[in-house]
Amino acid sequence: MKLSVVIPAYNEQESIPETLRALYQTLLKYNIPHEICVTNDNSKDCTAEVLDSLMLEIDTLVYYTNLGPNGFGYAVQYGLERFTGDCVAVFMADMSDDPEDLVNFYYKMLEGDYDCVFGSRWSKGGRVVDYPRLKRYINRVANFIVRIVMGFRYNDTTNAFKLYKRETMEGLKPFLSPHFNLTIELPLKAIVRGYSFAVVPNSWTNRKYGESKLKIKEMGSRYFFILLYCLIEKYFSRGDFHKELRPIASVNQ
Repeated sequence: MKLSVVIPAYNEQESIPETLRALYQTLLKYNIPHEICVTNDNSKDCTAEVLDSLMLEIDTLVYYTNLGPNGFGYAVQYGLERFTGDCVAVFMADMSDDPEDLVNFYYKMLEGDYDCVFGSRWSKGGRVVDYPRLKRYINRVANFIVRIVMGFRYNDTTNAFKLYKRETMEGLKPFLSPHFNLTIELPLKAIVRGYSFAVVPNSWTNRKYGESKLKIKEMGSRYFFILLYCLIEKYFSRGDFHKELRPIASVNQ
């Protein structure tokens, strides 16, 4: 099963080389067929030039430049419309995600034939390094609200690091979120629409270079919009978007 890794990148000239080299070497080590698909989100620094150079040493790297509209959600969607694999993961350009965790996601999907594999930084075995205190507080409150409103036990919906089968991703379209709220749109739609999933602990490490692109004060209403949309779909869509049921080994909910 070919794995595609979609990486949105905006002004990541310092972070992207380490991220892509570590990811590539890890996937090679485990002999996982793959492509690394970077969306350069119209960066203003030298990200494009760095990617041109990296393509000479990483033969599975492809990249696209999204001229606009721009934003995290648009950049991810740009990659999700162009990947060629049988499954696709969203991975951060700043090396906050661990390539070894992605390998665990991949084998978990193969093992259980799950439609999705979700990471959790807050369950047993998960780990965070240098997580800003205010951001951590807001994260836990936001995820608690999602769990209560949606009636799910999964505790890290806002974690962008997740893996989906190609047919699952097709079943989540059309995408509504142009910004970081895409991180909750994808898993909430997947759960509401009946796709099977497993939860695997993963680690998160704060970026070494640059600044986070997430602007918390700008995202509250956008997260709420997606949460409300998925809640309405859960109770009022009458199954119009629901995946056809099929036997599965187990489902974590």
